Amino acid sequence: MANGSLRASAVLAAFMGFTLPLMPVQALLLKFAPKAARRFPNWYHSQVCRILGITLEIDGAVVEDSPVLLVCNHTSWLDIPVLSALAPVSFVAKLEVGGWPFVSALARLQRSVFVDRTRRQATGDAAAEIMTRLKQGDTIVLFAEGTSSDGNRVLPFKTSLFGAVSGVAAPSDPQVVVQTAAVVYTHVRGIPLTRADRPRIGWYGDMEMTSHAWGVLRSGPITVTIKVGPPVPLSDFKDRKDLALKTERAIRTAVLGILRGRPGDPGLVPVEPSQESRRQKLALPQVRSEKWT
Repeated sequence: MANGSLRASAVLAAFMGFTLPLMPVQALLLKFAPKAARRFPNWYHSQVCRILGITLEIDGAVVEDSPVLLVCNHTSWLDIPVLSALAPVSFVAKLEVGGWPFVSALARLQRSVFVDRTRRQATGDAAAEIMTRLKQGDTIVLFAEGTSSDGNRVLPFKTSLFGAVSGVAAPSDPQVVVQTAAVVYTHVRGIPLTRADRPRIGWYGDMEMTSHAWGVLRSGPITVTIKVGPPVPLSDFKDRKDLALKTERAIRTAVLGILRGRPGDPGLVPVEPSQESRRQKLALPQVRSEKWT
């Protein structure tokens, strides 16, 4: 126990000592060197993963020559540094994140898109901003489940934010592509996580951020596997429902393969949510929480 607390304290001190001096650097880059400001967080989060003791095992790559909508499953606050270390990305986050102390500053420095999920018109405005950013060549991460899970499953995807990016871009615009990223936390201290253990890493439900983060930092080095899907032109999808369903199926299949230790096995067929469960999820009221989405 004492060793775990000592580790957590050392990691936290190293993180703050590394981060605070670099925040004004990114602020200056945003003002004077926008291209460098896109890439700097990628380097920064690669170092943060080292500080946190996170090892990334990556299968596939995010394309660099096209704007990308990167659709991902969501398990933990760790997804932010992990996916940021994968490629230069910006995130879609709920509006409340913009008011969190310290976290909001980091989110803004990474050019996150904030969404007010309580107002339909605001959601539409945010979706339009996502499309604008894609046309500018950005890679935008969308946690399409709309919340986080325990890491043992993929929740049904919500379609609302797919709306503005499900049509064909104008001929003069860059070709937007869609990729998926399945993120699975597989080991702690080199020991495989079981179904019962994995929720210790997951940040979901009504978990409080500070105590959960402290517990994760005490746990020890973590290994995460990321399966990146091939790029698919946005114009290949019929509409937002088609885009949501196909990316959900791709991620669910990849997550199951990683969890079973059989990535890419065509014999693995994941069980999909029933239509009733999808309708129930869509009917759930939006509640205030500490989650990113």
